[in-house]
Amino acid sequence: MERKLLAKQIYETAHLTGSFKLRSGKESNDYFDKYLFESNPGLLSEIAEHLSELIPSGTEVLAGLEMGGIPVATALSLKTGIPAAFVRKKAKEYGTCKLAEGFEVEGKTVCIIEDVVTTGGQILLSVTDLRNAGAKVVSVLCVIEREQQGRNNLESDGLNFYSLFKMEELLEASATSNLT
Repeated sequence: MERKLLAKQIYETAHLTGSFKLRSGKESNDYFDKYLFESNPGLLSEIAEHLSELIPSGTEVLAGLEMGGIPVATALSLKTGIPAAFVRKKAKEYGTCKLAEGFEVEGKTVCIIEDVVTTGGQILLSVTDLRNAGAKVVSVLCVIEREQQGRNNLESDGLNFYSLFKMEELLEASATSNLT
């Protein structure tokens, strides 16, 4: 699927308007309900197709962040054959007490996978946890880059940041499709 058509489909599937509080605490009238595109197998497959081209070479593990990054990481893993790990916001306090489930991250070059990035706050917390677990975290890949602040925060921490779409691109895709 062409990139512009994918942007239009993501917008039409997941864009909501109203009053929404973001994880960052900010308020917004535009919201992308990522679970609406992540639960659509055809759309998720197309997203993985396009995202797979952005995975940095040398990536050994795709680390999907709880909860929205997990379906994207799984789809990417299926597309590329790169193993996946599923990263909790905090290590569970029972059983194996692991922070990252699935493929072992210790000593591996890890690319964090996220759905939407606004400030990057949770990503930075997870990067610290993964590094403490012995992972070499050098990059972050997301579907939607909501705000420039997220990129700035991640790059300030020395991370390479890649996004499939900036929010403006999704809004533009919708606006141009309405004119045709």
